Amino acid sequence: MKTQHQIIYSDAREIKEIKSNSVSLMVTSPPYPMIEMWDKMFAEQNQDIGKAVKEHNGDLAFELMHKELDKVWKETYRVLRDGGIACINIGDATRKVNGSFKLYPNHARIITYCISLGFHVLPEILWKKPANKPNKFMGSGMLPVGAYMTLEHEYILILRKGIKREFKTEAEKLHRQVSAFFWEERNIWFSDVWDIRGDKQRLNDVKVRERSASYPIELTCRLINMFSVQGDIILDPFLGTGTTILGAIITGRSSIGIEIDKQFSEIIERRIKEIKEIADEYIKERIKKHNEFVEKRTTDKGELGYSNKYYNFPVMTRQELNLKLPKLEDVREVNKGLFEAEYT
Repeated sequence: MKTQHQIIYSDAREIKEIKSNSVSLMVTSPPYPMIEMWDKMFAEQNQDIGKAVKEHNGDLAFELMHKELDKVWKETYRVLRDGGIACINIGDATRKVNGSFKLYPNHARIITYCISLGFHVLPEILWKKPANKPNKFMGSGMLPVGAYMTLEHEYILILRKGIKREFKTEAEKLHRQVSAFFWEERNIWFSDVWDIRGDKQRLNDVKVRERSASYPIELTCRLINMFSVQGDIILDPFLGTGTTILGAIITGRSSIGIEIDKQFSEIIERRIKEIKEIADEYIKERIKKHNEFVEKRTTDKGELGYSNKYYNFPVMTRQELNLKLPKLEDVREVNKGLFEAEYT
């Protein structure tokens, strides 16, 4: 099996080169409106945003920033296949503007617009971030009524284009079975609260480090395994340091990444070329955890009733009989910005 991974350095609001109805899953984390580190980037897209921020008009700046993101969600809807899924990692923002501290609900604003496009909203995930220190608080400390809760989670919005994807032919059904996940993984992954710690990345360029808000590879791999099958095309319109492409390579999917800032190119390409070791470790860890589950389950409740066709280890259900994790053999650059991954 081979997969292809394309990096396009372009504006994600204009991704006309991607065919309509060709993408199975979109996974991304956009710039967060009303988080100060992204003010300049948004102002570069629309000078009225910079003016609103300078004039301390927070509500107008918030809406104008989202209108820029709306263009990306509209393009995403176009390129997704029927039954395709969009996963958007977004955090709300808190900010003091013109003397008033308040929350700007980014996740609600995105959901509202995506519904207008025709997306079906599915249950969302709360991603718990590392807890703040106990002495860190907002507002007036121990005195009522001016203290505020600290935000210790972000959202992963799950949106579907149209009705549930169907697998009609025998070949499609078998391909879906090969892409299955373990029973015990299902029980963890499909909870609406995730506790995954972020990656520490070595970003030597100060400007790149300041513009990066990358999420963990584990989070990306989990979403890709949950909402696509091997060989599908995965899109990230805000590629950043390339985490979504890495997740697609690890899980045996093809991918397209859009990134407007070419400063990320060196780190994206380096991470892709170094991915094999991470991919091998990812598979080993999944199998290790499964074997630990089998051992405990057997001790507690007796032997499992099924055996996986490829690995010969016990599994809980018939749906896991053909489960096969793609083993990455090689990744090579075939053209500038185009990589090919090969699996056994």
